[in-house]
Amino acid sequence: MITMRDAFGQALVDLAQIRNDFVVLDADVAGGTGVAPFRDTFRDRFIQCGIAEQNMVSAAAGLSTTGVIPIVTCYAVFAAMRALDQVRNSIAYPNFNVKIASSHLGLDVGPDGPTHQCLEDIAIFRSIPNFTVVSPASPMELRPALECILDMKGPVYFRTGRSPLPEIYETPPVFQVGRGDVLRNGKDVTIVACGVEVARALDAAELLLQEGISARVVNMSTIKPLDVDLIIRCAHVTGCFVTAEDHNIYGGLGSAVAEVLVQNNPCPIEFVGVRDIFCESGESDDLAEKYGLTGSFIATAAKRVLSRKGR
Repeated sequence: MITMRDAFGQALVDLAQIRNDFVVLDADVAGGTGVAPFRDTFRDRFIQCGIAEQNMVSAAAGLSTTGVIPIVTCYAVFAAMRALDQVRNSIAYPNFNVKIASSHLGLDVGPDGPTHQCLEDIAIFRSIPNFTVVSPASPMELRPALECILDMKGPVYFRTGRSPLPEIYETPPVFQVGRGDVLRNGKDVTIVACGVEVARALDAAELLLQEGISARVVNMSTIKPLDVDLIIRCAHVTGCFVTAEDHNIYGGLGSAVAEVLVQNNPCPIEFVGVRDIFCESGESDDLAEKYGLTGSFIATAAKRVLSRKGR
């Protein structure tokens, strides 16, 4: 397994060799975000802004008006909170073509602790007009996802990550903004997940199969705009849902899926995520176990929602 941040850095280098339309902005965390290889290879396209995220976002807004695509790289807590005023007013409001790529998401941050465990970023960015929110689930998906958002116009929040992830694809998938991917078919319950939770959702499906439960697993890499049609189709087939995300249960993927269901095909839903608390410092796998984000917890949530199905 390789880390998502390393996959991101390599994807930047690979894409920079075939296209010259983007630059990378950094807030003195190139090692932490994985962009050091890009810095070392394409020094003339790397802009060191120092520990000044608000200034970096404002600079990116200005750069975007020249025709170049700025990729802002920093930790999620700084992109979603420290620079939020500039993100909203300097990028989203004028609908500028800036891509914000954040590592250090949720409990995947691990030992950096609650000050850096960003559990709110999806909720924040999906509530800002004009922003697209993308969260790849594996290193192999990250490269086509990055290429796709560079090809589209408008602001994008792109979640990368810190820890190693198991590969869920045998070959790079075709990535489309606004389209979910059914990784596993099933007829009893649909599990919709994003980011690090997709591999855990597949683990949950295996556990459920041992009990005769057929679980459909959806990788919802685009959280905004959400694949509404896919969710409705899944609702017609399975009639109940579990959502899984390394994020607060409020305002994120689970809320987005619930909004679609309540307006189109109401059915039972369970939410797997951090339950509106600040968490401890620790290794990411240990934290996932302590705070209920592993495959076994997703499987348990699936059995709970099945008990409510058809009431």
